[in-house]
Amino acid sequence: MAAHPLPQPRFTHLADVAPRPRLLSSWERIRHRQAHWFVECCAEAFGVFLYVFAGVGSQAGYVLGNLAQLPLSSIFQIGLAYAMGIVLAIVLCAGTSGGHFNPAVTIAFVITKKFPPLKALRYIIAQILGGYIACLVVYVQYEHLISTVSTALSAAGKLDAVLFTPSGPAGIFALYVLPGSKLGQVFLNEFVCDFVIGITIWGCFDPTNFMVSPIAAPWLIGMTYAMAIWGYSPIGLAANAARDVGGRLAVLTLWGRGASGGSYAAISSLTNIPATLSGILFYEVFLRDSSRVLTAANVEFFAGHKAHEEHKAGNITGGHASSDSTYSADGKVNPENIEVA
Repeated sequence: MAAHPLPQPRFTHLADVAPRPRLLSSWERIRHRQAHWFVECCAEAFGVFLYVFAGVGSQAGYVLGNLAQLPLSSIFQIGLAYAMGIVLAIVLCAGTSGGHFNPAVTIAFVITKKFPPLKALRYIIAQILGGYIACLVVYVQYEHLISTVSTALSAAGKLDAVLFTPSGPAGIFALYVLPGSKLGQVFLNEFVCDFVIGITIWGCFDPTNFMVSPIAAPWLIGMTYAMAIWGYSPIGLAANAARDVGGRLAVLTLWGRGASGGSYAAISSLTNIPATLSGILFYEVFLRDSSRVLTAANVEFFAGHKAHEEHKAGNITGGHASSDSTYSADGKVNPENIEVA
């Protein structure tokens, strides 16, 4: 006798257990169809906002404290703040947009994952806008202290010498190098740090990496950024073109063309992209292996992602999986139906 197929597994969606108010449900239907790209861009912008808001706020305390000879912050605190901002960005926003938060990562997805170029352009604009808004918000919050310290520096005849340096008020928001720095060494420092960060991000994206679960990935990525800041930020480190360009646009808005950053601006805004792509290429060539199996956590992650895509597209009713479910009739995983983002 032919074996009877087992029932399809049941997915429990939020709508099944806690229906949202009618107004929000109507909005969800709109965002799933007409406004999905706008919502994704908002998530990318807000993710970068969180990352920059956390780090630049701590950096403001560090710079202003040093100028006022008060120990208000430290490089350790700045690194930890950026790390926490990255964790918040991924935890809160990645479920909506995929969690790029970095133009280099978006470009890597275009090259390796067939990510749509037009969508990538929207993401990059949104990322830079998020960094820009975050810097302006921090400036407004710290405006009184910045004005007080700037006035004191101006009275002492020191403002012009420090304003557009890592130790000056503009250095809170935009990235500068110390006077006399060798740009070749600064470029090498930036490239190596971003290379390591790129490998780490791609390793966390690898669904066969048993050492990193989707839950641990935000923390590992955040702490890798912190490690780079703790060890190498005094030399000159941007690590994310969205943070750099957003901050540069903010200081140009606040202080004018004198805040441009000169030759270093090209290093800080562009090096991150080829360095990150080089790290990703290294991972793809030497560290990824398609013969490995997916971890149980990632199978669950992708299955839940697919169930969400089906539900918002209206392809399932009553919480049951459609015929092309990630799971087969016997409840086992169909690897060919798993969509890796």
